[in-house]
Amino acid sequence: MMKYAFECLLRKRNSKGILPSSSSSIRCIAQKKNLCSSSTQTQTQTQTAAARTVPRERVECVVIGAGVVGLAVARELALRGREVLVLDSAPTFGTATSSRNSEVIHAGIYYPPNSLKAILCVRGREMLYKYCSEHNIPHKQIGKLIVATGASEIPKLDDLMNRGIQNGVDGLRKIEASEAKRMEPELQCVKALLSPASGIVDTHSLMLSLVGYYPHVGNRIYLHVSETKNLENWNVRNLLHPELVLIPELVVNSTGLSATALANRFDGLHSGVVPSGYYARGCYFTLSNTRNRPFNHLIYPIPEDGGLGVHVTLDLDGQVRFGPDVEWIEGIDDISSFLNRFDYSVCVNRSKQFYPEIRKYYPNLKDGSLEPGYTGIRPKLSGPRQSPVDFLIQGEDAHGVPGLVNLFGIESPGLTSSLAIAEHIAASLYQNVSHCSIGRRICISNDPQC
Repeated sequence: MMKYAFECLLRKRNSKGILPSSSSSIRCIAQKKNLCSSSTQTQTQTQTAAARTVPRERVECVVIGAGVVGLAVARELALRGREVLVLDSAPTFGTATSSRNSEVIHAGIYYPPNSLKAILCVRGREMLYKYCSEHNIPHKQIGKLIVATGASEIPKLDDLMNRGIQNGVDGLRKIEASEAKRMEPELQCVKALLSPASGIVDTHSLMLSLVGYYPHVGNRIYLHVSETKNLENWNVRNLLHPELVLIPELVVNSTGLSATALANRFDGLHSGVVPSGYYARGCYFTLSNTRNRPFNHLIYPIPEDGGLGVHVTLDLDGQVRFGPDVEWIEGIDDISSFLNRFDYSVCVNRSKQFYPEIRKYYPNLKDGSLEPGYTGIRPKLSGPRQSPVDFLIQGEDAHGVPGLVNLFGIESPGLTSSLAIAEHIAASLYQNVSHCSIGRRICISNDPQC
């Protein structure tokens, strides 16, 4: 059974306060430590007395983060017989990265062989197409053309094809410009790589299906839950009094944009195991006044630093979108990431950068035909001019906390990989469940009673 509780916050040691939880659940355990770090004995006694008045509830699994990956993890755990509680700081599911992306089902071409991105994307694509067909989720396998617009890009196209073949992507084929032109008359290129396995999906319908799948929306970690409204005016220095203390057996941190910030506030988790996080904003522009859309396939340029380039995506209603670009953003504080207070506005002037990029493969794009669409933020583990980094699915072997799983850097192809990520996590958990339940008393809290 799967339950839903939104507006969740996690309390941090060292009087740093409470953070919002997102969706995902897995058993989280920490070695017993001296976690009471109040500055005075009186403060400690006051906190202890207050803690005794807060309702406590034992739950089997808690998934923090109600994005597509968190919901997929919760579903997979529930299918394996676990009772799952999903927590999120937002009033509903999928309000951040999951609802602000290209809605593309990736084939698995771009990622280094044997990386998690490659393995889980290929497996996830197969699972996603099957799930969408079985549950009547709107989707379409329309295929993709990755285009070289100059002779200097042809070797990169060859590299992508070889990498895709190594990753197990079927049907890849390099085609000449004439064949690409027959497929897409508006397209300009010198060569292209055809990926028949690529497609599009209605992500809202997918998440709605994952949510609607369920009838209800010793060793311990303590999650201190408070309302989101209390966090909005929080000064960070003082502790927030929780409305509820959850005592789960399993916990998964699948909070996306706030995953690293949240992990840094888990007591008992060494900060050295939490990677640095980066944010890349990407804008989308839509094509206006298009009775007949210019393309029937996804059109992608050669990848650029930080992303896959300004590409053509289509939705299931036929709307044509271009994007995203890459704009690195800094200075995001923890509270902003927890409450999803990112700047999602689209600057109209950015279209000036889009026109020349798009015209490299779509020369007939008319001036004034781009309209602001929407913006998304990507949670990344590599910054500007750094090599791309793989998904980081971090378990006990990395941080020493039995049962805790942190999901870091789940950007593209996170949507495509969501069901496979869930399968991977659940399989790892059930492999270690008997080990997790033995021995140590655990606590991630500064609660003197834990």
